[in-house]
Amino acid sequence: MATAPYGVRLLVGVTVTAVEETRKLPQTILMYPMTVASQVASIVIHLQQNLADLVNRGDETLETLFPPKDEQAEWATFDEDDDSEPASEGERRTEGRFALYSTGEPETTDAGAPSSPKRASAATDTPEIVTELDYESLTLAQLRARLPSLSVDDLEALLAYEGATRSRAPFQTLLANRITRATAK
Repeated sequence: MATAPYGVRLLVGVTVTAVEETRKLPQTILMYPMTVASQVASIVIHLQQNLADLVNRGDETLETLFPPKDEQAEWATFDEDDDSEPASEGERRTEGRFALYSTGEPETTDAGAPSSPKRASAATDTPEIVTELDYESLTLAQLRARLPSLSVDDLEALLAYEGATRSRAPFQTLLANRITRATAK
């Protein structure tokens, strides 16, 4: 086959490309708003990055001209400024739903006795399983790990002991749920 002249080949190529693009036009029209939106978003993000860079450079320049003073507002307090003793290892400042890693030691009054009469009577009637597990020093996670090896009677004794002493909701819920699952088997 003989080669067509350059102009004819160019004209046929442009015509075929125009026909192909015309066939793609419905799909292109549907995608056009998303394409424009993504390009606009890209431009806005790039502009924000450039503005942030200019602000940082301005901060650095102002800091060299006017060094900051190491002053602290009277109303501002920080953990480092707190003079009270920090919590020791394993000791938690909170109870309730955050008691997962609490030590489980009962609070005491200045005299060193349990803080309520409920706790005083419970201390004398301590079930054997409490001393065996050293229950008072267990965290919620440690108790959860020991639950599968306990009988229903032991679980009920622990639940009653918890209710009579600290009455911590997470511990009571854990024990009650385990009793329910163990008795359902």
